[in-house]
Amino acid sequence: MTPSNASTTATASGASDKTFAPAASWDAETAPLLEITDLEVAFRSSTGLVPAVRKANLTLYPGQSVAIVGESGSGKSTLAHAVIGLLPGTGRVTGGTIRFQGRDITHPSTQELTALRGSSIGLVPQDPMSNLNPVWSIGFQVKEALRANGLAGVADDRLAHLIAEHTDDAEKPTVGGSIDVDEQVALLLEQAGLPEASRRAKQYPHEFSGGMRQRALIAIGLAARPDLLIADEPTSALDVTVQRRILDHLQTLVRELGTAMLFITHDLGLAAERAEHIVVMHRGRVVESGPSLEVLQDPRHPYTQRLVKAAPSLASRRIESAHARGIQVTDDELLGASLGASSTEEILRVEHLTKIFEVRGAKGDDKTLTAVDDVTFGIRKGTTTALVGESGSGKSTVANIILNLIDPTSGKVFHNGVDLSTLGPKELFALRRIMQPVFQNPYGSLDPMYSIFRVVEEPLRVHGIGTAKEREARVAELLDMVSLPRSVMRRYPHELSGGQRQRVAIARALALKPEIVVLDEAVSALDVLVQAQILRLLSDLQAELELTYLFITHDLAVVRQIADDVVVMEHGRIVEAGAADELFAEPRQDYTRELLRAVPGAGIDLYSDEATGKADDKAEEV
Repeated sequence: MTPSNASTTATASGASDKTFAPAASWDAETAPLLEITDLEVAFRSSTGLVPAVRKANLTLYPGQSVAIVGESGSGKSTLAHAVIGLLPGTGRVTGGTIRFQGRDITHPSTQELTALRGSSIGLVPQDPMSNLNPVWSIGFQVKEALRANGLAGVADDRLAHLIAEHTDDAEKPTVGGSIDVDEQVALLLEQAGLPEASRRAKQYPHEFSGGMRQRALIAIGLAARPDLLIADEPTSALDVTVQRRILDHLQTLVRELGTAMLFITHDLGLAAERAEHIVVMHRGRVVESGPSLEVLQDPRHPYTQRLVKAAPSLASRRIESAHARGIQVTDDELLGASLGASSTEEILRVEHLTKIFEVRGAKGDDKTLTAVDDVTFGIRKGTTTALVGESGSGKSTVANIILNLIDPTSGKVFHNGVDLSTLGPKELFALRRIMQPVFQNPYGSLDPMYSIFRVVEEPLRVHGIGTAKEREARVAELLDMVSLPRSVMRRYPHELSGGQRQRVAIARALALKPEIVVLDEAVSALDVLVQAQILRLLSDLQAELELTYLFITHDLAVVRQIADDVVVMEHGRIVEAGAADELFAEPRQDYTRELLRAVPGAGIDLYSDEATGKADDKAEEV
């Protein structure tokens, strides 16, 4: 198979100058599609050049899928952006070579970049909301990609095939012939998995869900049938079920088109499931590379070993494998005070909670939206209860009702048997000390104008606790508790990393010595290594302070590590609830089973009996 038909279709439209010509000596059957040798990338700062990629090497063949794995700042996105000429203004390639289809593109001209992008190398960026133009319709943005590559109105073989599936007309477009551009756009969006594509093409990005926006970006990235698709964290902000469906569809598309894929992620489990070959980057260097299963089963570099240990998807698999072999508790399970088996006292209970929102401008049945529908569950003292579901399932609305941030339409919330709806303003204010939240985005929940000292000290000041000196001592104690240096006090949120900001948010939540902490997607925006550190911190704090957690998430891999009890929600209703061990061992509902199947890495036969037996034999030999 030739890598692409882009050259043929572009020539048919009279736009041959917009195609990238491979080197005359390049053989698509045997030679690498992309070859990076000793690449060095640096960014200019006030103090000189700061290296971001150091002596990196990578080889990708036509049709192959390779994943680059590493935490934020490891250089993985910088390496990919260097390939397609998208380095920021201060970034530049300072050494090494990049060869694509045998041609040196290390320092391409503007004309070469124009020819290269789209028809030869496509890109699916990370954040769809910031990468789609909010004032252009989705269809117009797909058209723009086609026009830029000289393919607007040109029917390639896949479009001709799609039309043949949808029509019985005798006159079907021939390959290289003409096609209505609007029909072409609708077919591309439909192929990317968008239903009712003709209608959707007229809509704008804000009218799409996160998953739909990502599908639109996939349609744009593959519109010109590139030989290589760079997928830069394409689903990191999506629910696991949506992530799985989109990645399944993306893999099917690139396989059908014969496109090679460079997949960038921080999750080793996801990388191993989606790529044949893994490249691990750390501090700008490639520290390990090899076939996916080989890297996971026998990681050589200490950093890769840390990634394997930290990835929640792989930890979840290890826990399930250990339980199947009769091991009751593993090192991967963060059980806090270990009260899951013994605690019977309910500290919090919600009964028949319902929340109905009015939808502005809607009529008839669409005028109201039932976000929470007759929800009942209890939380045992000193344990972690996970509230699990996709976006829109109602889990965050339940948390906001529990925190008394919004009122329920009907139903009750009880704390130690006391109905919270019977409390007056003074009692409700006192309740704030008992229940504290930690939100998903620490940068959004911390005031950028406040120093870290003021952020953590504010709850103490609002509740009139202690003198100024005592509050300062308490802030220092809280920073010690979350493993942050006291020097952080005088810094501001923008000066901290994501993990450090989340530690500050946890310190603030603990300032008033609460009994219950509500964690709303508190680790979902973090790299796996930072995520593992925060989860272990939460477990240690629970054991030390006898805290009760309500942990809200869409990720069952994280739930497997930290939860004692699990409540699964779908469309505002509870579909399944029970002890974590029982729910993971024998899920009763199809929706729960779908969530479990969607855990990244769930399909990898990494911890099978055979693999486990080999590992045990190896351990005995040592």
